Amino acid sequence: MNSHVMVKLHESATAVARFNANADRTNLNCNRNPQNSKSLKRRDCYARNNPRKIGHMKTYKHLYKDMCSLSNLDLAFKKAKKGKTHVDYVKNFEENLNNELQLLHTELTTQTYAPRTLKRFTIRDPKTRVIHASAFRDRVVYPALVNILEPIYERIFIYDSYASRKEKGTHKAVQRFDFWKRKITKNGQKVKNASNNNHVQGYCLKADIWHYFDTVDHNTLLTILQKKIQDRQVLWLIQKILHNFENSFAGKGMPLGNLTSQFFANVYLNELDYFVKHVLKAKYYMRYVDDFVILHQEKKTLSVYKEKINMFLKDNLQLELHPSKSKIIPLRNGITLLGYVIFYHYKILRKSNRKKFERNFSENLVLYEKEAISDIELMQRVKGWCGYAQWANTYRLRRKNFQILQETINTNTIPYPIEF
Repeated sequence: MNSHVMVKLHESATAVARFNANADRTNLNCNRNPQNSKSLKRRDCYARNNPRKIGHMKTYKHLYKDMCSLSNLDLAFKKAKKGKTHVDYVKNFEENLNNELQLLHTELTTQTYAPRTLKRFTIRDPKTRVIHASAFRDRVVYPALVNILEPIYERIFIYDSYASRKEKGTHKAVQRFDFWKRKITKNGQKVKNASNNNHVQGYCLKADIWHYFDTVDHNTLLTILQKKIQDRQVLWLIQKILHNFENSFAGKGMPLGNLTSQFFANVYLNELDYFVKHVLKAKYYMRYVDDFVILHQEKKTLSVYKEKINMFLKDNLQLELHPSKSKIIPLRNGITLLGYVIFYHYKILRKSNRKKFERNFSENLVLYEKEAISDIELMQRVKGWCGYAQWANTYRLRRKNFQILQETINTNTIPYPIEF
């Protein structure tokens, strides 16, 4: 072949060999154009130096009218009453629905609306928690607000934030963790002198934030919200909701149990998500409310991540990691996540969750024998637990409970709704 032709072919081959991709924003540089390369470098540099600004560019105004509309309030009412249709305060509200919604519409549009005092009570589930319940009319306003804000923030939330989001949840988070553990361990490579197949390589930083809902700073949250929301009336309503909660920390905190608290929790910690993903470049990171995990092959890298995350939380969000619950754990020890203990080859229920079910199961059997609940009610209560337990290696435990139910009730008289 002519040498001149061979040189041309070589030049042509090298000219198309460059292919750089940034998956976060899908920017491609498929040729040698120097402008493309510089542009890509400038954007990467901007992302590193301004991680909190990426995704916060566009702002929104004129949201309040849609938020106050009767159609949005009606939709919010339907969401608020879900699962509570037989409760007295819901029935009373629904009997006079048009007038109640019209009153809320008037109060909101004239900005005379004020949330009512929260009702405080304590639950032990098994952890002791203080819950603040809102009046039902306020529980209609909260989803009306979230209906407007959620589509805006869904566009900038990271993929691996799993709490209080559509098509996410605990099971999706556990499935994602299962996928990552195979990546980190290179499909189950074991440590030296491993005693069993679950003694695999790799580590997990498992952490949560100290007294998160009690220490969310109102001013910081409003500053974060103002990056996207430029509607003064919407911000006024958010302030009303935040200031309705009295806490031992002045100007801080959100009540557990409110829909807005769950939503604002994600908005607030989206700042942390961007820091971890865009500054630390942690690939295997997920968050569920204030709990998060990062997987990595090296313990030293996770130690650096932990220190930098704690500094970021203190400096930017007035938060800090829980000192005793934020640890780096070898994957071979099993990782407690969202009610499960996850090993490489199997997962089991957390001990406290299993004991709680056994206690509730015994109490429900007693109620059935006293005819306080029907056989259908009994099975419905057990069915919810089975839906959760089936994601772990619990076949024998579920079969055992199934046999107890068979001895207690005549399952031939009704269709059995539980799948074992």
